[in-house]
Amino acid sequence: MKSVLKRFGRFILNLNFVSAVYAILFGIMFGFIVMLLVNPSGAFGGLATILFGGFYNGIKGVGDILVVAATLILTGLSVGFAFKTGLFNIGASGQMAAGAFLAIYVGVKWTFLGDFQWVVAVIAGLIGGAIWGLIPGLLKAFFNVHEVVATIMMNWIAIYGAFIAYSRADLIGGTTQNAQKVTASGSLPSWFLDDLFQNNAINIGIIIALITAIVIYIVLYKTTFGYELRAVGLNKDAARYAGINAKRNVALSMMIAGALAGLAAAVLYLNLNGATYKIDVNSIPEGFEGIAVSLLGLSTPFGTVAAGLFFAYLKVGGDELFAWGFDRNLIGIIMASIIYFSALGMFFNRLALKTLGRLFGGDEE
Repeated sequence: MKSVLKRFGRFILNLNFVSAVYAILFGIMFGFIVMLLVNPSGAFGGLATILFGGFYNGIKGVGDILVVAATLILTGLSVGFAFKTGLFNIGASGQMAAGAFLAIYVGVKWTFLGDFQWVVAVIAGLIGGAIWGLIPGLLKAFFNVHEVVATIMMNWIAIYGAFIAYSRADLIGGTTQNAQKVTASGSLPSWFLDDLFQNNAINIGIIIALITAIVIYIVLYKTTFGYELRAVGLNKDAARYAGINAKRNVALSMMIAGALAGLAAAVLYLNLNGATYKIDVNSIPEGFEGIAVSLLGLSTPFGTVAAGLFFAYLKVGGDELFAWGFDRNLIGIIMASIIYFSALGMFFNRLALKTLGRLFGGDEE
């Protein structure tokens, strides 16, 4: 029995699960320290809200968590997919902006599609994000332009380009602050989820996110294409020597990453009771939050799902922090802290090894 437990403990350790738990605990502790410094009298109430606030509204609160998690999971998958090819996709926000414009355009204008309008709108979002991801992918593959620089520049082009496009009333401009809302047939259906969670904001976005995670897992770990992508990420020169077309895989990886970000935008904005595209802001924050989700999820599809749900839980709980005198942006500080602590992987791995050694009666090797 002890040997079985020991193997199970090492299995968890190999997944860096315990290390991630340590990073989360230290990140929340850091947030608690900030609360103590800002408002000592409300710190303990704020901590309780962070830990349990996601369930304050019962089943409706769970629905809110799933709504937020759908977008975070997809942006996390976008960043993580590029990571697997050795690329740092910091352009998810711009890819979301490009995907959002096409998705919202179809969701507003193409009413002639009837019940298929939302399907085509989702595909349009995918295409918009894919194009915006392919451009830096091609620049990286054929001209060795660093993807971080290229994607940052593409972010600004997409965001300000969208600002100009939305401002035209004959397109899809709504007010000076928000884009137009999509039509009923252009929004994602809720199917049975709105009744199940007693929440009008929820739709099939979470189902799309979970199915996408499964598809990405299959592509990465069960196909030759996925093997080639991961081989390029591990060692581009060795992969090229083995006959793998590294340039093609780099370009395709960024294109798929962009498509996932575009899908995230479609899930976020193709709704009647949820978020609207903010014309007067400089970025889509969910695109950058996807970096945190991917890092905590170790850039694996199912790890990203878990990380997306966790961060969504924190964000929904953060909406209740005002009752204790704190701004909800405190959750952003905690999310950033968790990622900083995640970067201390070697330290936490040693700490996790000692912990598992005590729990399962093994040594520290």
